[in-house]
Amino acid sequence: MSMLTDSPHAPLHALALRAGLRPRWLDAWGQPQQVSDEALRRLLHGLALACDTRAQCQASCAWLDAEDAARGLPPLITADQGQPIAVPWPDGTEARPYEIELEDGGLLDGTAAPAADGTLRLAPVGACGYHRLHIAEAETMLAVAPQRCFGVGDALRAAGREAAGEHAWGLAVQLYGLRRGAPTGMGDLTALAQCCQAAASEHADAVAINPLHAGFAALPERYSPYSPSSRLFHNPLYADPARRFGQDVVDSAIAALNAGTAFAQHEARSEIDWVALSRLRLSVLRWLWEHRERLLPRAALDACTAFRARGGTALHDHACYEAIQASRLGEAANGMNADGAADWRCWPVTLRSPADPAVAAFAMAHPHEIDYHIFLQWLADDGLACAQQAARDAGMAIGVIGDLAVGADPGGSQAWSRQQDILAGFHAGAPPDVYNPHGQDWGVTVFSPRSLYQHGYGAFIEMLRANLAHGGGLRIDHVPGLARMWLVPAGASARDGAYLDFPLPALLRLVALESWRHRAIIIGENLGTVPAHLDSALAARGVLGIDVLWFARETPAPQGDAGTAPEVLPFLPAENWPRHAVATTSTHDLPTVAGWWQGRDLAWRERLGLLAHTESPQGVRDARVRERTALWQALCDAGLAGGDMPEPQHPPLDAVLAWLGRTRTPLRLLPMEDLLGMAEQANLPGTTSGHPNWQRRLDADVRRLFDTPALRARAQAVRQGRLPDPPRQR
Repeated sequence: MSMLTDSPHAPLHALALRAGLRPRWLDAWGQPQQVSDEALRRLLHGLALACDTRAQCQASCAWLDAEDAARGLPPLITADQGQPIAVPWPDGTEARPYEIELEDGGLLDGTAAPAADGTLRLAPVGACGYHRLHIAEAETMLAVAPQRCFGVGDALRAAGREAAGEHAWGLAVQLYGLRRGAPTGMGDLTALAQCCQAAASEHADAVAINPLHAGFAALPERYSPYSPSSRLFHNPLYADPARRFGQDVVDSAIAALNAGTAFAQHEARSEIDWVALSRLRLSVLRWLWEHRERLLPRAALDACTAFRARGGTALHDHACYEAIQASRLGEAANGMNADGAADWRCWPVTLRSPADPAVAAFAMAHPHEIDYHIFLQWLADDGLACAQQAARDAGMAIGVIGDLAVGADPGGSQAWSRQQDILAGFHAGAPPDVYNPHGQDWGVTVFSPRSLYQHGYGAFIEMLRANLAHGGGLRIDHVPGLARMWLVPAGASARDGAYLDFPLPALLRLVALESWRHRAIIIGENLGTVPAHLDSALAARGVLGIDVLWFARETPAPQGDAGTAPEVLPFLPAENWPRHAVATTSTHDLPTVAGWWQGRDLAWRERLGLLAHTESPQGVRDARVRERTALWQALCDAGLAGGDMPEPQHPPLDAVLAWLGRTRTPLRLLPMEDLLGMAEQANLPGTTSGHPNWQRRLDADVRRLFDTPALRARAQAVRQGRLPDPPRQR
């Protein structure tokens, strides 16, 4: 791109575009916005690109060009099944012979022809998989992807029971909130298995859960499932040790620790005390680990050993991180090395990489601690596999749908062990939008698109496989991040960020390939400020979007005067909802049906000072009345309601669920909170205190979830798209 222009912004903007940053973008209202030069320079400096002068900008562009040219063939090339394959080549003007070693051992050969864009073109490959390409004197990996992801229809056909026009349904649950009639203090993986079995009894095909990513064992106050230490491993707090040890042995451990009363007290709470409960659960797990040789059968011990071998370096590194962090925090508690004990970026320089000799020395000096954290991961992994098997055995076509958080804590295990792949010094977030007028800084780090390309997307593939290993589906949080990510320099305002481009076609190919290899559906959370054409790109690749009741509205008509208040948009008839998506009433970040009808979310926003400067308490309440009227009208038009609109304390829940059941999407997900008619939501975005985020427990026992006629009727409403039959006893 030429920078010979009179515009003073040209050199800076040219460098930003060359680095993948977008100086201009459209906001949530469709209005063009421009990133300030100051913000662009801060972002470029964070990417190690000099940009203070025109000459520096030009030199940085030249350096990027030279670095790409010097690298030659990338370590992995993605391609589509049955389509010609483009291979970047330094001199793409001459034909080159090539050979492809297929994953199954077969061989293909041919001659790569030069293309007009300077690349070489290979003949289409019909076999999906990771193949080895040899061309001239070079070689690389060739990832050939299917045209689309494994879908709901594929899952139903594999289960042998797809009927014409059948649409699956499932529950969406916050696993920690479940109860199963035992004093556990929180929902665990046994509760998940029982929830799947209960839902399957009402012909559900899936249970979607919150992220189970590894947290910080030594820092229980960091319990948000969307700010994990690592997305490669699990949170051991969800493990039920009785799965391997037996309930009698676990009871003995609790008795030996005099912890029975404490567990009973935690079980009686309506909100989880994560700090106290984490320590309590880990004390039991520690006791069981210390006595494992005596208490576990040989088959279980061998299974743990095999798990360790499969986990390899990644598992060992995570265990080292956990052990080192606990050690550092222990020293800090005694007044030693208090600064930065929790964050690896502040550890002694000799411990800041898993490859450092000092880390190996620590592992050799503390083998029991390393073994302990590997044992915890084995229990969690084993429990999740058991839950998915229980779901399939109960007749679910899909089973457990996991959740992949958008990023990980920059001071956590994954950032420590994958430093070459992350964007250090930046947080992922979102620009100002309708619901968050100040923008958002999520405090998590994400992959560097440049590093992913340079390292063959290894960290991305590794993460996909870790999260698809024991499930029938995966929800990708903030799926627009596969196309672009709003980057916020650490310490800056979320307003001072910018979008960084990601290689969407390559990432979607890898998602589709891993989806089929694991026979798992893929759901992309496509809410918020979504780039143009993303939804069509996701649909073309078979990634299901998410359609939420509150946002399913008619297309707005052109506005009149700028000062005219917008009218409430009518709700979209259920039959007209987009079909390539998952339909749901709400999400963990949005109000429940009862809460929305009552205005509970508005009360929380007012109480915690989350209203925008243009909003007033009375104004948002008046607006909600108009919104309720619009929803009631839609229900009446659908023949699901009639007469006067119910008062706020009487939400038309059954009618709303029947309306959801009339959507023609392949999968409908019913949040557990709406099944139970709860008014409170799991998380209130924009808050870290004041609202009990990720803490609420449900009253219902999952083992008897559908023993209640009213709950069976609600499941029937979602499944069949009609008002429930009169309740009858079983």
